[in-house]
Amino acid sequence: MNEHPDALLFDLDGTLVDTAPDLARATNALRAHHGLPPLPFPVIRAQVSNGGSALVTLALGLEKAADGHEAARAFLLAAYGDAVAAESRVFPPLERLLAHWEGADRPWGIVTNKPRAYAAPLVEALGLAPGVLVCADDLPFRKPDPAPLWHAAERLGVAPPRCWYVGDHRRDMEAARRAGMAGVAVGYGYIEAGDDYRDWPADRWFATGEALVAALLEDG
Repeated sequence: MNEHPDALLFDLDGTLVDTAPDLARATNALRAHHGLPPLPFPVIRAQVSNGGSALVTLALGLEKAADGHEAARAFLLAAYGDAVAAESRVFPPLERLLAHWEGADRPWGIVTNKPRAYAAPLVEALGLAPGVLVCADDLPFRKPDPAPLWHAAERLGVAPPRCWYVGDHRRDMEAARRAGMAGVAVGYGYIEAGDDYRDWPADRWFATGEALVAALLEDG
C-alpha cells in the first residue's frame, strides 16, 4: 500500500463531516409530521450513511417501494435542505489535518453519494475548499462503483494508486479497491450495530479520527 499518498479523498457524511445532528433533526421532523415521538439520536446516527430512503424507513417503517415512501423522503430532504449546516461540523481532528495538508499545497477532495443540492451548500457553509467534489448525481455511477473515485483522481491530476480514499462504510472500501486506491476505513463514523469496520476490505483501519490524523501527518 502507498505509504505516502499524494492525494487524499474523503467520503463526506460520517468521515469528514459530522452531519448526523442535522439529519437527525430532519428525520424527527418527519416523525413529528406523522404524529410520532422523536427517535433517539444514536439510532438515527447509525443509519445516516445509508441515505434519505433508509432514514424514511427508519422513521416510518416504509420500505423504498411502499406507497408514501417518496413523499416522505421529499419531506425529509426538504427539512434537511432548509439547514444543512446548522449543527454539522468537520470532525475536529480532521480540521488539523486539512490545515496541514492545504498548507503544504497537497491535493484533496470529496467523493460522496450525497446529492450535490445538499453536499455543495454544506461544503460551502463549512468553509471547506476541496480540489474536487464528486456527488451522487455528477456521474451515471455511484459508489461502490469506482467511477466517481477515478473521476476525482483525474480532476486532481493524481494517479489512483497514489490516492487514499477514507470512508466509514463497506461500499467506500469496495469502491477504493475497485479503483486501485488505498482504502482507509474509519470506525468513528455512522456504522450500524453488528457491522465491524475492521472486517471491511480496506488497507488500513483507524478507530478514531485522532489515529487517522497521526498516521497521515507521520507519513507525510
